[in-house]
Amino acid sequence: MEKKKEQAKVLSQEMLADGIYSLWIETEAARTARPGQFVSVYTADASKLLPRPISICEIDKEGKKLRLVYRVTGEKTGTKQFSELKAGDSVPVIGPLGNGFPYEKAEGKKVFLMGGGIGVPPILELAKQMQCEEKQIVVGYRDAHTFLKDEFEQNGTLYISTEDGSVGTKGNVMDAIREQNLDADMIFACGPTPMLRAIKTYAEEKGIECYISLEERMACGIGACLACVCKTKEKDAHSNVNNKRICKDGPVFLSTEVDL
Repeated sequence: MEKKKEQAKVLSQEMLADGIYSLWIETEAARTARPGQFVSVYTADASKLLPRPISICEIDKEGKKLRLVYRVTGEKTGTKQFSELKAGDSVPVIGPLGNGFPYEKAEGKKVFLMGGGIGVPPILELAKQMQCEEKQIVVGYRDAHTFLKDEFEQNGTLYISTEDGSVGTKGNVMDAIREQNLDADMIFACGPTPMLRAIKTYAEEKGIECYISLEERMACGIGACLACVCKTKEKDAHSNVNNKRICKDGPVFLSTEVDL
């Protein structure tokens, strides 16, 4: 069923770190949202016809509320306008979009929940909803601005890596796994492509079932324009080539399905 644009109500907004904002909105999309899905958010700038996809950080189904944690990427990208929203404002959104993480498969297993950069926020709701034997949250930041750290600590065992070594392991999430000598039966990850490529390689070497959420510049957000395709092992029924649409078929894929 096609999603319709609605006017979401802004409930609150705060800056978590330099350029990182947390936005709570009231929206019908919260009723059916799953960890790993996203919403497309429109700006008030009429010159920008396309929305910005923002991953869902937290879900409150009963209160019809979603938390979006995003990075301001520049003056003319739309995210700057989002950062100026205040409680009581309205913002047009479409969602929830995408397929989300198959977290039900983790029951009874030892799991890595891995996030890097702006791929960190969607890991929070995943951690909150996942029921598994052992929940190991491994997240990577640039520096000591470890946004969402307190929330992660309440929902699993947290391991942090930072590029400058100011907190936790110096390096990336894979460095943290090696330094702490960690292991898992299953992996769920979201972050930039180099990080996901390293995780995919690690998972295949270890024979671990791994689901990755791909970050990509999206246009329509509903699978019509084919702007956000990734290479896959199988032919896509829509385009009849070895591509899948990240916004529609993903953003979450079994790691062995895609080429990075």
